[in-house]
Amino acid sequence: MNEQILKGRWTELKGQAKEKWGRLTNDEIDQVDGNVDQLIGKLQQRYGLVEEEARKEVNAWLEAR
Repeated sequence: MNEQILKGRWTELKGQAKEKWGRLTNDEIDQVDGNVDQLIGKLQQRYGLVEEEARKEVNAWLEAR
């Protein structure tokens, strides 16, 4: 799924993102607003991941959608 599709489907997917990454607050999920880089940054902050790990997690999650 590319970033444009994610942006268009974010309202639908944000509940699933909250389930997957429960440490993210509702405000943080809203701030992401379908932006992959924003999501990766939030995961780095909340989970202490390096960018590459966070990117792999997001990509794997998106592939499953």
